Amino acid sequence: MTLGLSLQAVTILHVVISLIGVVSGLAVLFALFKSQSKPGMTALFLISTILANATGFMFPFTKLLPSHVIAIISLVLLAIACFALYGRKLSGAWRPVYLTTAITSLYLNVFVLVIQSFLKIGPLHELAPSVPPSEPPFAVTQGAVLVLFILAIIAAVRRFRTA
Repeated sequence: MTLGLSLQAVTILHVVISLIGVVSGLAVLFALFKSQSKPGMTALFLISTILANATGFMFPFTKLLPSHVIAIISLVLLAIACFALYGRKLSGAWRPVYLTTAITSLYLNVFVLVIQSFLKIGPLHELAPSVPPSEPPFAVTQGAVLVLFILAIIAAVRRFRTA
């Protein structure tokens, strides 16, 4: 148990917070393409993504895992994104810094979502049964997600302007 919660409760909490982070992050991303600011949704994305990464450390572990490394990288990116947005108000070079760090942290959450989907969803797991997944369908999916997020960063930097 962690913080008085069972492992199952921690898992459910982590998954729910992670999904809130992904969904709110995608909403923020699509708003950025239209040069729209969504302060409430952005705060929800940043907070839930920080919490998703932090709750990942609540699971029992004896050594540093790749998931922990991804969470640490994401937390550093989120700290920079929060500073750029709230501390520097997206002024000057902080606008592309914010866009790049926030969207990259969203990408890392989606990256983990794809891994978990291939591990937990039967038909996907049949396509890539190794743990962790490494078969071509998994690699193609992760490659496509990476390309889409690179294009998303480029589009957001080109389109999003602060008032």
